[in-house]
Amino acid sequence: MSVNPELVEILVCPETKQPVRLAPQDLLDRLAREIQAGRLRTRGGDAVTRPIQEGLLREDGHVLYPVDDGIPVMLIEESIEL
Repeated sequence: MSVNPELVEILVCPETKQPVRLAPQDLLDRLAREIQAGRLRTRGGDAVTRPIQEGLLREDGHVLYPVDDGIPVMLIEESIEL
């Protein structure tokens, strides 16, 4: 299930209030390699163990919010610093 595009238009980063956009596939592919290598962690310190199929990238490109079954997880501690 994909996140609703109308929802993406109104969402902002809860930390900085910057707009977010769908993450490009090349970024998701890079993160998948980091997950496989066991090197990717959330900002809360938890290891990311499941592939990220979809994510929302903060406007400045420094933070990714994962999307789980079409639902954006807009929690700072669940986000991933890039």
